[in-house]
Amino acid sequence: MKKEEVLARDILAHVGGKENIRQLAHCMTRVRLTLKDGTKADIDALKKIDGVMGVIDDETLQIVVGPGTVNRVADYMSHETGLAIGEESVDANLTLEERAAVERQKVKEKQKSPFKRFLRRLGNIFIPLIPGLVASGIINGAANFAVNAGVDRTETWMQILLVLGSTVFAYLAILVGWNTAKEFGGTPVLGAIAGGILFNPLLADIVIYGEPLVVGRGGLFGVIFAGWLMTYIEKHIRRFMPVSIDIIFTPLFTVLIVGFTALYAIMPVAGILSDGIMRGINATLEFGGPVAGALLAGFFLPLVMVGLHHGLTPIHLELLNTVGTTALLPILAMAGAGQVGAALAIFVKTRNPRLRNIIKGAIPVGFLGIGEPLLYGVTLPLGRPFLTACLGAAVGGAFQATMKTAALGIGVSGLSLTPLIDNGMYLTYIAGLLISYTAGFLFTYFFGFKEEMADGI
Repeated sequence: MKKEEVLARDILAHVGGKENIRQLAHCMTRVRLTLKDGTKADIDALKKIDGVMGVIDDETLQIVVGPGTVNRVADYMSHETGLAIGEESVDANLTLEERAAVERQKVKEKQKSPFKRFLRRLGNIFIPLIPGLVASGIINGAANFAVNAGVDRTETWMQILLVLGSTVFAYLAILVGWNTAKEFGGTPVLGAIAGGILFNPLLADIVIYGEPLVVGRGGLFGVIFAGWLMTYIEKHIRRFMPVSIDIIFTPLFTVLIVGFTALYAIMPVAGILSDGIMRGINATLEFGGPVAGALLAGFFLPLVMVGLHHGLTPIHLELLNTVGTTALLPILAMAGAGQVGAALAIFVKTRNPRLRNIIKGAIPVGFLGIGEPLLYGVTLPLGRPFLTACLGAAVGGAFQATMKTAALGIGVSGLSLTPLIDNGMYLTYIAGLLISYTAGFLFTYFFGFKEEMADGI
């Protein structure tokens, strides 16, 4: 039996069995489970499973198993449960006890802060898009790197690469609209229409409030709100629409109502919001300089720790949409670099064979920008190295902010981000990585780790 199958079976055994899973999903490193009864999950036992790097018990149960492995584990769990990735099980046959557990979970979710729930929703909208963003970002980065090196961009193969790399961004509004409607329980295609409306080139010919509409005004913030409104209106219309004509008139009225509302209200309001956020970020980096960079990079790992970092994705994408680059991403990428430095320091100092094996397995992907195996397998369980990793990140973040390094795409981090760096500042970005590696190493070597910390690993 393959080790991924063993890992999947062990996880199922400690979450209450396959019958206790309501929804199964995954991102780049985590299996995400929505359980029918959260009390049946044995969190302590899950953490001790060989291959599990960390467990986050939140709105969804997130089990960190690492890149590559997560796809195989999720596929096996999908086969065992009969649930497709992202599919929600039908609750019609739940017992009274299970229904009570579901209601308790709903109450628990409502008790979370509105801001945290908002970031969770954003994460759920963008997490399914990450593989496409990663692939497209790498293709775009490689193509632009080649152009900067002197390759003629009119060459057929280069034009094809540019098409492959830009397609997901060209239709991103439709994908985000689809996922938004799906996240809020609406019909996905109506959400896709909401996104398409706001980015339709024909808008440039329409004059509202005395001015021509700007295609894409409000960016993805507008798309998310329009997609949510589609779901809200659809549900309310369906309440009174006769079943015999529901399939015709519910979507018709929904699209008409939300379409007009989107153009007359959502676009202007979202445009103001988008402009405010972009100006705020640019002003923070411009006037805050190295201090702002240090704070942003230093506090990013705690966001990753609780899985809220995906909530920043629409901000990166909006920066790319309005400015053409994101200066935020190279700064935040220093968080992973500081953690790599911290892990290397621990590897040098410790004689614990299990800890050294974990670091050897997690360091390569750490260099490539996937830091969760190191986060949950090394720095966070040890405690103090997590703080020294954040300090190392802060030093690198201050450097990137000072040098005004920016990226042309998102989806990757670490060394993998290098081809996407704007204006040929590849060596500057790499210098920032080296600074974070070094600072994380030094802080951890001298202040962050003692051998007795490894006893519980």
